[in-house]
Amino acid sequence: MNEYEKVIEKILNHFVGEAFKDELATAKSEFFANAGTLDENSEHFESRMAQFYDWYFFTRELLGYKQTPLEACHLVRELRFSEEELNIIEILKKHRHSLFEFIKIKNGDVYIKDLLANKKLVVKASPFVFGFDPDEVFEVRLIPVGDSFIFTRGFCFHPESAKKFILSEVKRHRKDPDLDPDVMMLRLIKMRYKFEQYKHVRPEMIYSNEGKLGI
Repeated sequence: MNEYEKVIEKILNHFVGEAFKDELATAKSEFFANAGTLDENSEHFESRMAQFYDWYFFTRELLGYKQTPLEACHLVRELRFSEEELNIIEILKKHRHSLFEFIKIKNGDVYIKDLLANKKLVVKASPFVFGFDPDEVFEVRLIPVGDSFIFTRGFCFHPESAKKFILSEVKRHRKDPDLDPDVMMLRLIKMRYKFEQYKHVRPEMIYSNEGKLGI
């Protein structure tokens, strides 16, 4: 576990504690609603929970705070952060959340393209070098570190058959700055879960704005 993950875990442990039991239940309902059942025995369970906790920590505003756990952590006296941790928190606030295309891996560095920003990036010396496919769009958050980045754990890989639809959604968001990309990316995650659940259904019926399966 790197120093950034340790700070994230420290903050999350507070905001998923007993005092936030109802908040956490509400958040899980929001995240997993209309996306199939959450089966603890599923091979996808751990990756789904990583996606959920990334969203809960970085993106979702707590009902009582109107801020994310990352933003609200300064208000919690008992957390008591060191100077180093405070610096890490400021770096975490600058995270990049987007949809990405895999380009290549060279000498342990992962070359990717941020589709929403239309910009190529390099994640140097990444511990994550497996599972990437040039034909699959993936969603994740990147933590900026010097001239590189660190991947968070909440990867969501979308099937190759969904790429055309996702690129059309990206194009729509690039043209209209009033659209919220976080809303789009959460919707795509739900589509991915439906894709896993309804293997007998053609992917284009799930990844669609026609709402054939209610997303």
